[in-house]
Amino acid sequence: MKRVVSVSLGSSKRNKTHELDILGQSFRIERIGTDGDLNAFAKMFADLDGKVDALGVGGADIYVVVGEKRYAFRQIQRLISGAKITPVVDGSGLKHTLERETVHRLQREGTVDFKQERVLLVSAVDRFGMAQALIDVGAKTTYGDLLFGLGLPIPVRSYGAVKLLGSLILPIITRLPLKWFYPTGEKQETRAPKFPKVFADATLICGDWHYIRRYAPDDLTGKTILTQTVRKADLDWLKTTGARRVITTTPVMGGETFATNVMEGVVVALLEKRPEQMTEQDYLDTLARLDWTPNVIDL
Repeated sequence: MKRVVSVSLGSSKRNKTHELDILGQSFRIERIGTDGDLNAFAKMFADLDGKVDALGVGGADIYVVVGEKRYAFRQIQRLISGAKITPVVDGSGLKHTLERETVHRLQREGTVDFKQERVLLVSAVDRFGMAQALIDVGAKTTYGDLLFGLGLPIPVRSYGAVKLLGSLILPIITRLPLKWFYPTGEKQETRAPKFPKVFADATLICGDWHYIRRYAPDDLTGKTILTQTVRKADLDWLKTTGARRVITTTPVMGGETFATNVMEGVVVALLEKRPEQMTEQDYLDTLARLDWTPNVIDL
């Protein structure tokens, strides 16, 4: 049995273990939250190294990407450095492939006509494949990187501006503590709505679920949410906001969806490759074998 463990800086309240068959291979998938405890997070990577087939970084990113440049969070790299044998993934490979293909597939199949939507992408540097695909399909997009990453009341209206700002800011930001820019621990469970007009102006809101849930207003009437995995409690909350539907990017396996870092861990474990050995085609071919399709949930 292959074992994939996602170690998260998020809440331990969402821990779960799931055993299932994937492409004829038995898997045990675990999610372990450390409630924002950096020491516990680092210790878990060191303790599990060599004992599991893949380790996922949950509730955080190793890398953010803008244009063709990739920037690593120094703090996260240090924390996961105890894993020297087991491959460590953060979902970046799937954000570049699966989420890009999700946008194209939704447009191609008529599930969403992005040309008719006013899109809010809450963070382009975190969902770089999605950001670039939105350009490809002609979506009118507002980027929330300055709004929700730095708390500055400046919506960005073009990806060119995202690239310029990213080249100036990301070399500095990635040297600083992640918690300054991204909710960890209990903060992932609490809401702090901000910039409601930006949400009100959008018809489709996409990107990282923790950002969306934390900062969105209580009124999302008629809106489509495009994000990674969501829990039942998240769907229950979205129903109270009046949101129209949720589309999740990760495949349904064994009746559940899993976060991008978990799914990337599954793909790496299936192919028995390290993330630096993986190609875009490796991801796409494996997704095709999984018979992947976006999960559309009408609310």
